[in-house]
Amino acid sequence: MEKTLALNSILADDNKAQPHSGVLVEAARILAHQGHAVGLAGQVTLRDGDSCRFWTLALGVGLEEATAADVLRLDEGLNILEGRGRPNPGVRFHGWIYRNHPSVKAIVHTHPPATSALSMLGIPMPVAHMDAAMFHEDCGFLAHWPGVPTGDDEGMLISQALGNMRSAMLVNHGVVCTGASLQEAIYLNVFAERNARMVLDAMAAGSLKPVEPAAAREAHDFLLQPSIVEATFAYWARQASRRA
Repeated sequence: MEKTLALNSILADDNKAQPHSGVLVEAARILAHQGHAVGLAGQVTLRDGDSCRFWTLALGVGLEEATAADVLRLDEGLNILEGRGRPNPGVRFHGWIYRNHPSVKAIVHTHPPATSALSMLGIPMPVAHMDAAMFHEDCGFLAHWPGVPTGDDEGMLISQALGNMRSAMLVNHGVVCTGASLQEAIYLNVFAERNARMVLDAMAAGSLKPVEPAAAREAHDFLLQPSIVEATFAYWARQASRRA
């Protein structure tokens, strides 16, 4: 109980001091609680206004231990504009997405086990359950892994794979999720992992039966309502806080 109260106090202070830091810390702890903390792999970024600059965690900071002091503001060249620490070279492709997709306000990419395993099958994101309908006709596909995404070539390919969609399946790598808010990008990232687990379990028992397109489109729009996205994010934040 005391630890939970202490964490709530820290998050409140973070949000009061710097809103971007508070929501980034919340997002990181949600991902950790959802099982996405695999070493130091993965990135969470938040666009700085309408620019191509963005906020992210310093290299070497685990999702479960993130604080406002670990948040950096970077330009497209990964030069530090605010904060202390080393930039994560893996966020270079985020700059490409922000530059080529003006509506994207946040990007989340992690390496949880089921999503990583699904990426090894070399198939687009399956939609065979209502809880995956947010990916119906809204998940791009990169059929060939270009290598560790620390260079401009990788950034260009991943940005192109997104097209006009919120997410993209990257073969031999995983999923990258974007959003009109950080809450939306986190929502998609967590449900991508849930969908991957369901798909792998179902494929072990038999063949997948995709959701019919009309029903999938209806569920897609329903599940991506901002009120549902934001309420789900808040619920996960409470879960993560109670676990601390």
